[in-house]
Amino acid sequence: MDLLSRIADVIIPVFLIVAIGYGYARRKAPDLTSFNRIALDVLAPLLVYSALASRSFVIGDHVPLLIGATVLILGSGLMAWPLARAFGAQPRTLVPVVMFNNCGNMGLPLALLAFGQENFGAAVALFSVSNLLHFSLGARITSNAARTRDLLTSPLMIGTLLGFASAFTEVRPPEVVLSGLKLLGDALLPMMLFALGARLTALTREGMVLGLLGALARPLIGLAIGIPLAWALGVEGAARAQLLLFAALPPAVIQYMLADRYHQEPEKVAASIMVGNALAVVFVPLALAIGL
Repeated sequence: MDLLSRIADVIIPVFLIVAIGYGYARRKAPDLTSFNRIALDVLAPLLVYSALASRSFVIGDHVPLLIGATVLILGSGLMAWPLARAFGAQPRTLVPVVMFNNCGNMGLPLALLAFGQENFGAAVALFSVSNLLHFSLGARITSNAARTRDLLTSPLMIGTLLGFASAFTEVRPPEVVLSGLKLLGDALLPMMLFALGARLTALTREGMVLGLLGALARPLIGLAIGIPLAWALGVEGAARAQLLLFAALPPAVIQYMLADRYHQEPEKVAASIMVGNALAVVFVPLALAIGL
């Protein structure tokens, strides 16, 4: 019950912010184009960099998890492609939803609550490799308009690479500067959720069906790959539980931002994220029960 209470402590604020965004958009119908661009071009790079450059993050301690996250993400994409074809969904909509999970604004606080500060570096490692793949391969899958050169020179990619450089070299800004960057980066999480709620005002019944498909496929495919993968990698204890938690998380909120930027059925992506976050009450305890 304590674990369920912890999960509820994360999920309830998520739905509260989404509901506020939905209610505001119903009344005002705002244009969120600039809002979303600031989130992707300014706040997301700062969030990623400040997490990777943190003094508590030691990248060498987490190589098996980095490998595991990469295999899990790519394997989920390979399994999602025929699933999209079978259900008549657009692969560019469904595949990234299944590949990339909510390891930022749900995964990080859940890992901190479940495993403590001493194991938090593992969650940051998983978060970092997911972001690196999401804003390179994931963006290309979402849209042909996402040019490789633009992605490699995007603020988020630069922020990620600089974060890894700081993690490897331990060269980082003064703590007071890093704290300011983290403070601004942390604003991304509520902004993403607010925009997600606003986008749900455009949801149709057809979109809700696809939303349910994506919401279920994300953790089910993730656990189907993650359980044997943890055994193959030989990870045990907290590291095994971290990998299985990562496998069971719902679709990534930030995928909505990419879908919206490239006009790839963002309302259907939003539905997957909303339903998936609700189902996390089932799948997250299941993953932890298997992993611990």
